[in-house]
Amino acid sequence: MAKHATLFAPSTEPLTLAVLVLPQASILEVASTLDPMRSANRHLGSQAYRWRILTPNGAPIPLTCGIELPSSGTLEHAGEADALVVIAGFKQAEVATRPLIASLRRAAHRFTMIGGIDAGPWVLARAGLLNGYRATVHWEDFEDLAAAHPEIDVAPDRFVIDRNRFTAGGAAPAADFMLHLIGSRHGPAVARQVAASFITTPQSGSEPQMQSSHQKLDPRLANAISRMETRLDMPEHIADLARNLGLSTRRLETLFRTTLNQSPAAYALGLRLAAARRMITDTHHPLAEVALRTGFSSQSTLSRAFQRAFGRTPSSLRKSS
Repeated sequence: MAKHATLFAPSTEPLTLAVLVLPQASILEVASTLDPMRSANRHLGSQAYRWRILTPNGAPIPLTCGIELPSSGTLEHAGEADALVVIAGFKQAEVATRPLIASLRRAAHRFTMIGGIDAGPWVLARAGLLNGYRATVHWEDFEDLAAAHPEIDVAPDRFVIDRNRFTAGGAAPAADFMLHLIGSRHGPAVARQVAASFITTPQSGSEPQMQSSHQKLDPRLANAISRMETRLDMPEHIADLARNLGLSTRRLETLFRTTLNQSPAAYALGLRLAAARRMITDTHHPLAEVALRTGFSSQSTLSRAFQRAFGRTPSSLRKSS
């Protein structure tokens, strides 16, 4: 059996995770990683899962909600952990410093598996630790990660396991991954008990991230939204969208107004402006590129629409970010 496969084989041996949390990560991502292990220990009546929280400098780390997460030390204090999990969120390009990247490269050989959650795969990619692997990342970062790292096979899945690497797209996919790990080691009954503790139903890793968020919608509405989300740079006219979905324009309008209290055009514009705002605050893309990637004919067109929606221009938002 390959060494990396042992993490997902039935076992009574304790499993220890070193969890490296970067500044501006989400508390939900941390909890989605740790609490399934805590719950599994409760149901098993033993310390089958152990973890150690690490931070870049060993100090408590500020999370997006303002809470500081205590730390057991730096990456050098990972001890005999079986796997390393890197959790990152906003501003990963700034918090993934050169010294941290160098530390990751030096430490990589010590772990049976290495994984990343949300923007964690970005950090692993910067360290060259995903080269030649299939991986995922939060859906907002798909295109940028694929463009910046063509050596990585970027997939839109909730979570991906490829040999001795694993990646998850965010908090909910991280919980799905942990339930998969628990089920692999201690059986599906234990995994179901853990899921029931959180009143959730685990989803498979191969499920698309965005499709999962539309599951409770009318399928016709869900399909319309999915088409909008995948065509931000080349938005369809609403009549074309309706025709491609086999609906009349009037029926499509009714579906949107009944469920979302918005017209299809307003909803599509909101998606594009939200994507533009993320790029403005979270990337260094030129504003002209942001406009093109979100379906606006020019930077000035984006600026006018952005100011109407948010009361400020893209340039002023970027200066304050």
